[in-house]
Amino acid sequence: MKKIIVAQIILALLLVFISCGAKQEKKEVKELEQVVEKLVLTKISVKGNTFITSEGTQMVFRGLNTSDPDKLEKDGHWNLEYFQEMKNWGATITRFPVHPKAWRERGKEAYLELIDDGLKWATEVGIYVIMDWHSIGNLRENKYFMPMYETTMYETEDFWRTMADKYRDNTTLAFFELFNEPTTYNGTLGTCTWEEWKVLMEKLITVIRENGCETIPLVAGFNWGYDLTPLKDNPIAADGIGYVSHPYPQKREKPWEPKWTDDWGFAAEKYPIILSEMGFCGPDDEGAHVPVISDESYGDAITKYADKRGISYTIWVFDPNWSPKLFNDWDFTPSRQGIYFKKALQGYHK
Repeated sequence: MKKIIVAQIILALLLVFISCGAKQEKKEVKELEQVVEKLVLTKISVKGNTFITSEGTQMVFRGLNTSDPDKLEKDGHWNLEYFQEMKNWGATITRFPVHPKAWRERGKEAYLELIDDGLKWATEVGIYVIMDWHSIGNLRENKYFMPMYETTMYETEDFWRTMADKYRDNTTLAFFELFNEPTTYNGTLGTCTWEEWKVLMEKLITVIRENGCETIPLVAGFNWGYDLTPLKDNPIAADGIGYVSHPYPQKREKPWEPKWTDDWGFAAEKYPIILSEMGFCGPDDEGAHVPVISDESYGDAITKYADKRGISYTIWVFDPNWSPKLFNDWDFTPSRQGIYFKKALQGYHK
C-alpha cells in the first residue's frame, strides 16, 4: 500500500511539473507572439525621386518576387521558412502577385488571411512588401492575356479599397502596384491610350487615398509594364507615387543601356522607380520563353544600371515551378539565375 501511495504521490508531482512546464511554455510562446506583433518596420514615403524612411534615410530596395500566395499555400510553402530564406538571400523587399482568379476562387476573407500571415512573417524577418494586382491586359476594355488575369474595373477598385481599408496602418506593406502589366498585345486586346489609362490609374489612387491610406501607389508602364515614355509629357496627376518597369532582356537588343534610358531610365531623374520584375534564363533552361532568354551579361547590365541610378528592383521569381525560376527545388537550390542574383543580393550586405 505504501508503495502504491508513494507511486501516486510521485505521479501527482510529475503531472504538476508537466503542467507547470506546459503553462510556462505556453506563456513564453504567447509572449513571443506579442513581441512579433509589436515589431514594426519604419514607414516608407516618397521624397523627390527617392523612397525614404520616417527618419529621412534614403531606401533603395533589392528583393524577390514570391509566386501567388494562393499557389504557395496550396503547395505547403507559405510559411515563415519561405520568408526567412528570402531574407537569407539578401532581400529587403518582396512582391506578392495576387492573381484576380485566385482572389475570387479562394474568396476575399480567406485570401486576406494569407496576406495577414505573409505580412506577419515579412515583418518578423524584416522585409518590406509590394502588393501586386497581378493582371495582364487591357483593363479599359476588359480584355486579358489569359483567364487567370481576367478582372474588371469594379473588382480592381474593390481590391484596392479593401487593401487600403485593412492595411492603411501596416508599414510593412509599403507599396500598392495597381496593375501588373498593361498591354493591348499589338491590338489583339483592344485599344487603350495613355490618356485613357491615366484616368483609370488616377481613379484607383483616389480610391486608396479616400480611405485614409498613405501606402505608395506604383504605376506600371505600357508594353507589358515596360514603357514609361508617356511620363515625359503626361505623368500621373498624383503626389507620393512611384513608377514600375519590367525590363526583361528581350524587350530590347544589346547594348541595352541606351535603350533602357530612353524607355524608362530617364524617369528615375524625377520619380522613384522600381523594376518590380526582372530576371533571365538560358535558352535551354526549363521554362525558357520570350522575353526572358539571356545570360549573366544581362544580370551584370541591369544590376549595374540600377545601382548607378538608385533604382530599386525585385527579381522574378522565388518558386521552382514558375519561370524564370530562382531555385530548382524546395531545398532552395539556386537555379542558374538564382546563383547569379543570390550572390548579387548578398553582396549589398557586405
